[in-house]
Amino acid sequence: MYQAIVFLPLLGCLIAGFFGRLIGPRPSELVTTVLLFASMALSWIAFVQVGFGHHEERVVIMNWVTSGDLKFDWALRIDTLTAVMLVVVTTVSALVHLYSIGYMEEDPHRPRFFAYLSLFTFAMLALVTADNLAQLFFGWEGVGLASYLLIGFWYHKPEANAAAIKAFVVNRIGDFGFALGIFGCFMMTGSIDFDIIFAQAPALTGKTINFFGWHADALTLICLLLFMGAMGKSAQFLLHTWLPDAMEGPTPVSALIHAATMVTAGVFMVARLSPLFELAPTALTVVTLVGATTAFFAATVGLVQNDIKRIVAYSTCSQLGYMFVAMGVGAYSVGMYHLFTHAFFKALLFLGSGSVIHAMHHEQDIRHMGGLRRKIPFTYWMMVIGTLALTGFPLTAGYFSKDAIIEAAFAGKNPMALYAFIMTVVAAALTSFYSWRLIFKTFHGEPHDRHHYDHAHESPLVMLIPLAVLATGSILAGYPFKEFFAGHHVAEFFRDSLKFAPGNTILDDMHHVPLAVVLTPSVMMMLGFVVSWYFYIRRPDVPVELARQHDVLYRFLLNKWYFDEIYDFLFVRPAKWLGRALWKGGDGWLIDGFGPDGVSARVLDVTRNVVRLQSGFLYHYAFAMLIGAALLITYFMFAGAH
Repeated sequence: MYQAIVFLPLLGCLIAGFFGRLIGPRPSELVTTVLLFASMALSWIAFVQVGFGHHEERVVIMNWVTSGDLKFDWALRIDTLTAVMLVVVTTVSALVHLYSIGYMEEDPHRPRFFAYLSLFTFAMLALVTADNLAQLFFGWEGVGLASYLLIGFWYHKPEANAAAIKAFVVNRIGDFGFALGIFGCFMMTGSIDFDIIFAQAPALTGKTINFFGWHADALTLICLLLFMGAMGKSAQFLLHTWLPDAMEGPTPVSALIHAATMVTAGVFMVARLSPLFELAPTALTVVTLVGATTAFFAATVGLVQNDIKRIVAYSTCSQLGYMFVAMGVGAYSVGMYHLFTHAFFKALLFLGSGSVIHAMHHEQDIRHMGGLRRKIPFTYWMMVIGTLALTGFPLTAGYFSKDAIIEAAFAGKNPMALYAFIMTVVAAALTSFYSWRLIFKTFHGEPHDRHHYDHAHESPLVMLIPLAVLATGSILAGYPFKEFFAGHHVAEFFRDSLKFAPGNTILDDMHHVPLAVVLTPSVMMMLGFVVSWYFYIRRPDVPVELARQHDVLYRFLLNKWYFDEIYDFLFVRPAKWLGRALWKGGDGWLIDGFGPDGVSARVLDVTRNVVRLQSGFLYHYAFAMLIGAALLITYFMFAGAH
């Protein structure tokens, strides 16, 4: 069964990719979608068997690598942590496949698109079932490749190509650190198998690694390098710049990559390696700092964005920061809880945005929308449900998981826990504000583009069914699972798949925080809603006036804290200057100048001219001999005179 879960999407990819032109677009769509739904059904069965039936196992596919001391299998590690990720990945992917049948109806390259979707899903499943770091890295790079192909799917658009390259390059920066972390694990333990690494981890306490003359704590350095990979893949602060630009891909791609799968890979990786991180408190402090900063930063930028997909993208970035805060304070199961619930409501918001874009004939600027709740009422209510869950409205899925993270941050004991609590509380208010801003400007008020508004229509049923399923999950995925992710049954549910050190009492401490802390996220949510309603329903002139009065701050946020410009100045321009200097000076002037265009060319010129002296006429040679003899006699005459 577990082999089928992982490899059915790969089978769909191969059929659509190699035989799509032969069988046609519709069969390609149906084959890949049916196989994904089969994988999803098996994943839910596995979730019940493993999570509640304690049926954990290790399935060996084949011996993969044997090279000296490096030996590992391709094996599927099936435990509760894996089962949670299998459910998240296959459910969202299956619904995205179904949704794409309607959304991509007019695209002539649908077989290629569906092949890419299935390839992405296979790579993600390979990642979450990994039994060793090499297999994890294989899936890690596989989703990177598939995201590059999907973001740049409309390759005739220069913006899509640039966004795909940017995502690929920024992720390679993080992956460089990830690879160094894997090397460090092998150097210190002699293996990259999880079980062996985890067993030897306590013995590494106090050991150091000579890192460019700096004797760094081994576990801290390894965990920081591994987390560097997570920062790139999960778009954390400093390595986040690729995520908003990735919206250039088709909207179903945004839902698949940025809602539930690829961007959560970093969170999953930290949870999987919790036995290492628990022994590296300094690394956990850094994780907390980065997560909290990301949650706040992305929320501030989301306040002023006008592209409907970019607003949701920055929301994703912010929510990933929440997950890393939970990981950083040691509440790994709570971070996974938010990953689980977030998958439903964020996929709902992305696919709902796609339904709006579909209705508005590919218009994405919310300033050109308005009044759409009368034209697309079903999409409107689905978006409202997703927004309620995202902002943490009571009894929705986001309410239970997001509030649990804030409570865990307050109860956390590492030096950055209080900072994380403050940042996540502020981000909760900002999230509520920009989420309702999107709803009010898109669906309420009067239409700003009458032509698009008059032709707006509800999406086909094949696009609305996934919205309804995800809306159900956005409401029901919270409370029924609370005890298993953030309650008293965590140890029984996750067993050995998550590691909590003996001194880690965060799951108990978070249930004893003051009532004011428990109520704070809901107060912030209501505050954000009220301010947004006042700004965009009651007094729409106020935000315009505020932007005019605080022009510097507005432009600072609108330009995303100028990170793209800073990176362009610090890295891109120097790299281009160096490349041009090496090209013109090194390759052109030096190598070509002294090579093909220099000494070699002069030798060729001389030989070509010498060859011309060989005319083939006897009297020419006789004349040359006569001249030579005359010169020789003249030389001896003058030499003899001296």
